[in-house]
Amino acid sequence: MNQLKKLLQQIDGKSYKGYKQIQGSYSFSNYKLKVDYVQGDPFAAPSKIRIQVADHIKSIRPEWKRTKKRRIYTEDVIARKVAEVLDKNKPNVKGSGKSGMVSIDQPKQEILERTAVSIEGDQTTVCLTVGLPANGRRINGKEADKLFFTILPNLIKDSVLAIKEEEITPFVELADQHDAILERMREEKLISFIADDSILPRASGVSDRPMKNAVPFESPEQNRITIEVPHRNEPLTGMGIREGIVLIVGGGYHGKSTLLNAMERGVYPHIKGDGREFVLTDPDAVKVRAEDGRQVTNVDISPFIKNLPGNVDTSRFSTENASGSTSQAANVVEAIEAGAQTLLIDEDTSATNFMIRDERMQQLVAPEKEPITPFIDKIKSLRDELEVSTILVMGGSGEYFSESDQVIMMDEYLPYNVTDRAKEIAEQHPSGRETNHAKFGSLPSRHFLSQSIQARKGKKEKVQAKGRTLILMGSTEITLDGVEQLVDSSQTRMIADILMHVYKKGTLKKEQTLHQLLDQIEEQFDQKGLSSFAPFQDQHPGELARPRRFEIAATLNRLRTAKVNDLR
Repeated sequence: MNQLKKLLQQIDGKSYKGYKQIQGSYSFSNYKLKVDYVQGDPFAAPSKIRIQVADHIKSIRPEWKRTKKRRIYTEDVIARKVAEVLDKNKPNVKGSGKSGMVSIDQPKQEILERTAVSIEGDQTTVCLTVGLPANGRRINGKEADKLFFTILPNLIKDSVLAIKEEEITPFVELADQHDAILERMREEKLISFIADDSILPRASGVSDRPMKNAVPFESPEQNRITIEVPHRNEPLTGMGIREGIVLIVGGGYHGKSTLLNAMERGVYPHIKGDGREFVLTDPDAVKVRAEDGRQVTNVDISPFIKNLPGNVDTSRFSTENASGSTSQAANVVEAIEAGAQTLLIDEDTSATNFMIRDERMQQLVAPEKEPITPFIDKIKSLRDELEVSTILVMGGSGEYFSESDQVIMMDEYLPYNVTDRAKEIAEQHPSGRETNHAKFGSLPSRHFLSQSIQARKGKKEKVQAKGRTLILMGSTEITLDGVEQLVDSSQTRMIADILMHVYKKGTLKKEQTLHQLLDQIEEQFDQKGLSSFAPFQDQHPGELARPRRFEIAATLNRLRTAKVNDLR
């Protein structure tokens, strides 16, 4: 500590680059400070520091980290506590540029495995981003002293050291409850569970918080199940959606897409008070949509599209500018290739000609002139051959009634099981369209070649996330607007680091399928942690959160530089 004070006094007023001298480790009374990265300019990306608190200073009870999920939830609540203190007490540091800025990678409504706070061995590590104070482009040593010896100690005192057992316990209990629900879902072969009294609507299009005065969810009696969960006086009841083909219908603005959105976000656990903390979905569920203009590289879309004009080979289909139907076909096939067990589809974001072709259109356009086999003709083979379920929002066509195992109607945000009525209508008004329930067809077994990742731009090699939906890779942009289950920019930063790690390690030189590559990445997550993909080992790992394998695959599949072999 005295060493850092002396250094700040010595470099006060000197060129800003003099801050490089403070990189290193320093012992304070309640923690150890590690300055890992020092910005070269007050207007540049801020500096990175870690604060390590030993267990004998702030005890992390063994039961709070007994399981991996408990540990992740405990880390999450600590990160929220640090962010809360920062929000209430903005650092008062004078200076130019980013002087005095202090931030943590703040969690949102979802509970994600992050690097912001890590509990390992006998210590808790908090990763912070700070702006080192400056006057112009000269070091402001006095304000830096205030930052390191007043603001940061107070931050740790009021957050990590002040957090109470009653703040952590509910998160630990929630971890156990989520585990219990997921276990019951596996036993009952449920692909989604929505608890009674859940609040599904969000506050607004730009806020993911629950809407005030929204209609609480109430399960239809036919779908209601009861789950015994720990740390509750009463069992949890709610709507269980079983494997198969599930249709969500209803009038416009009655909550169809709201229900599906809650399900697609249910692949991640949510905090208490979110309204969706007991909305859980098959972790291997993937939202697929039409995505005009996306890159597609060597994907077998022949189960859905064949005989394109110009003798295009759709068993190894590539394009730099996919149409609505070809992009949605590719999204379905790629999701299954990556391991998806449930598909989530909303007609509002689908290509109409991919989803359905009615009787009149079948009569007008001869079969040999129509290259698209619509999704309705493949939905049963997906279920029966590949054991892939589908949850589909459909408000404009009743053709799917006869194909569905369950039909849920949303009426003023309340669900009703109308399966029997839908089947009755389908029998009374039989469809005149010709149905082709052919086998699904083959799936690709693709290998991404090493030259797919081109990280070099000039003399530098760089892969960098820019927000939640954009990654800059060398001279190429990777656009992820259509990847709807990528929910946090920290996940995107993690994917960027994975791309760079794979590039540096030469991982793609090994001939392995995409599925095997994703297995390898997940194994490294589980065995070595998220920081093992960060560019600098044993340093600040950056603001990272774990993405699912499906969003990693989606990024690879959108590389405009991709070179792909099919190993079949």
